[in-house]
Amino acid sequence: MNNPIIEDLRWRYTTKKYDPNKKIPKKDLDVLFEAMRLSASSINSQPWKFVVVESDAAKARMNKTFANKYHFNQPHVFDSSHIILFAHNPRYSREDYAEVVDNGIVDQRTKPENRESAFGGFMFAELNTDKNGYNGNWTKAQTYIALGNTLHTLARLRIDSTPMEGIDIELVNEEFKEELNGYHCDLALAIGYHHSQEDYNAKLPKSRRSMGSIMVRI
Repeated sequence: MNNPIIEDLRWRYTTKKYDPNKKIPKKDLDVLFEAMRLSASSINSQPWKFVVVESDAAKARMNKTFANKYHFNQPHVFDSSHIILFAHNPRYSREDYAEVVDNGIVDQRTKPENRESAFGGFMFAELNTDKNGYNGNWTKAQTYIALGNTLHTLARLRIDSTPMEGIDIELVNEEFKEELNGYHCDLALAIGYHHSQEDYNAKLPKSRRSMGSIMVRI
């Protein structure tokens, strides 16, 4: 199949070794961050926060979080250009959704006189909230939608990436507690440019299940 989207997706893979001498230019970061901001989410809730680890000091802090486990991902901290922490709000409230509603008024999506009715969508958040106000399973799922959008955008920009669930979430959330400000991180993403000699995964052919084994058309 000859299509730019398919070519981009065939190009991307999970990078195993980055070139520490190559950094992502600002113009591409600007596109990436705006694409992340535009990610889809249930009821347009956007219950996420993206913490970009880019300074040497922040990378040193991230490096400390690998003290106990997942050491195979530790080299990415300094070798990749950036690490992005994908965090979710585990107690997404009506007050949080109010920011979405009010942004809709500013963006002229919602008329000011329809503000109260615009909260109707919050019913879905309430359906996913337990008696203690916890809805983290639902909000965490939204971060994976943002991750998918991010991975596709990176492929289009020809920037390499490594999704990492292999992080010590207790240490990460403690180390970046101030930046997360009540949000919870379960997932990180390394981005940059692969090492042309040492990244073995770059040379392997892409492999996926066949269309017939994953899709039923009725």
